[in-house]
Amino acid sequence: MSDPVSPIRAAVLTVSDRCSRGEATDTSGPAVAAMLRDRLGATIVATRCLPDELDALAACFVEWSRPGAGIDLILSAGGTGLAPRDVTPEAALKVLERQHSGLMELARLRCMTKTPRTFLSRGVAGTIGRSLILTLPGSLRGSTEMLEALLDLLPHAVETLRGEVQDDGRPEARATTGRVVQHRDGA
Repeated sequence: MSDPVSPIRAAVLTVSDRCSRGEATDTSGPAVAAMLRDRLGATIVATRCLPDELDALAACFVEWSRPGAGIDLILSAGGTGLAPRDVTPEAALKVLERQHSGLMELARLRCMTKTPRTFLSRGVAGTIGRSLILTLPGSLRGSTEMLEALLDLLPHAVETLRGEVQDDGRPEARATTGRVVQHRDGA
């Protein structure tokens, strides 16, 4: 019998000039946090709202991804569009150790049937250490639809980053240091 998997530890960053100044109410950040709790059983260990300032955003990503923070998944909501102050992707790219463009490409593909505007999001994904970072759109609909598009992949991604996955579930696989994950889809 394998050891139970510990809950995903997540942090949610809202990126909004107006919300950070108290001129608007943040709806995206709380909705993303609720989805993580309700759909993945995640523990939300940190939330923050920052203005669209590249250096402050990059510093937050780095702070939350420090090994001592123990945060598996960092999601930002906002700043991924085409407006001049939308710099969240640039802030993430400045500090990511490894990019994972396929995750956001998949999210956009899965969301395109709902709205072609999904392709206006310049969101990126990648890792710093053992933390996975996803930059989602700022609108309530955009952030939750993009997250919804990736919910099925995130638990395995986190387990892999944690080093809990020894093998990909092939029938002949034997765990030596981690877990063997059996995939239902056979892949």
